[in-house]
Amino acid sequence: MGGVKNIWNAMEVAKQTSDCSTSQIHSSSLSVDPSLPLSHITPLIIELCKDLFKKWSNLENSRFSVGTVSGGITNLLLKVTVKEENGNDMSVTVRLYGPNTEYVINRERELQSIKYLSAAGFGANLLGVFGNGMVQSFINARTLIPSDMRNPKLAAEIAKQLCRFHQVEIPGSKEPQLWNDLLKFFEKASALEFDDNEKQKLYKTISFSEVHNEIIELKELTGLLNSPVVFAHNDLLSGNIMVNDEEDKLYLIDFEYGSYNYRGFDIGNHFNEYAGYECDFTLCPNKDEQYHFLRHYLQPDNPHEVSEKDLEALYVEENTYTLASHLYWALWGLIQAKFSPINFDYLGYFFLRYNEFKRQKEKCFSLARSFLSRSQTLNLHAQT
Repeated sequence: MGGVKNIWNAMEVAKQTSDCSTSQIHSSSLSVDPSLPLSHITPLIIELCKDLFKKWSNLENSRFSVGTVSGGITNLLLKVTVKEENGNDMSVTVRLYGPNTEYVINRERELQSIKYLSAAGFGANLLGVFGNGMVQSFINARTLIPSDMRNPKLAAEIAKQLCRFHQVEIPGSKEPQLWNDLLKFFEKASALEFDDNEKQKLYKTISFSEVHNEIIELKELTGLLNSPVVFAHNDLLSGNIMVNDEEDKLYLIDFEYGSYNYRGFDIGNHFNEYAGYECDFTLCPNKDEQYHFLRHYLQPDNPHEVSEKDLEALYVEENTYTLASHLYWALWGLIQAKFSPINFDYLGYFFLRYNEFKRQKEKCFSLARSFLSRSQTLNLHAQT
């Protein structure tokens, strides 16, 4: 199927996942090249589905329809609808991983978390795995766009869901992964070479010694904020949130970047995502909008009972971590610029995120240092 590299042994993954799941996870050794046009992908996806789900193996190809689903810029998402022998339509989501995404995503960590998050009521159910992707149940809802997240009602519901998400326990190491991942990204991003002369020329303008110093300085500052470690989504952009307007139900989906991480990073990163892929940071929530979200995050049932002290502490925490979000996705963009076949200006994305980091740095550092200074003074007064 196009000679695409398998990123795992699907049979072994399915067995391990099924051992911890209430339902069987199907597996196939097949893989599908996500760079092919939809007309070429469609018969391959049908063959894959027949191989994964034996009840479909003898159905005519005409019973299958395949279409793309809006989402992120890392993977290809497809909706497959099958008219089964009983006449009912069944839909599933097929996720084809982008080539070389293992450079930026820990797929084993993703699969480990999906089964527990699904059991807690988050995302779609995992139905099957194959050489370079997975099949999940289809969620009948629309994907949000960035402007939706400014809707106060939706913002409050996202905050409540994120609070609940952060309470899920995933077995294994609970070490926060932000700085580990960021430094891995830095190591890869700082050693690239582009075949395209214009890209290479632009890449050479980046001062990686400066970027490294920024990472270390920010790590030291955020360490003073004592942000709680939670199981974080780490990629809560509009494309990873769905809502069924008729049922008034909201879903957080797509946990491929999920890991134990700092609470402030997950919230600050979400606020940055209001800017969309175009990086229009004027669309990011103002202080009042952030406070609205934070109240519903801190006390979902009684948001107006949150103290000003707790609000300010979390506001400072997440604003400081928004800087880490800019560095994280800027370096991610460089790696994608080298390896991703998706038609997107990843190199330009690096500069948009890194320049915004530099623009926001003084304000966020000043906010954090002022807060820490006042907290230290209050603690000293309390001790005397």
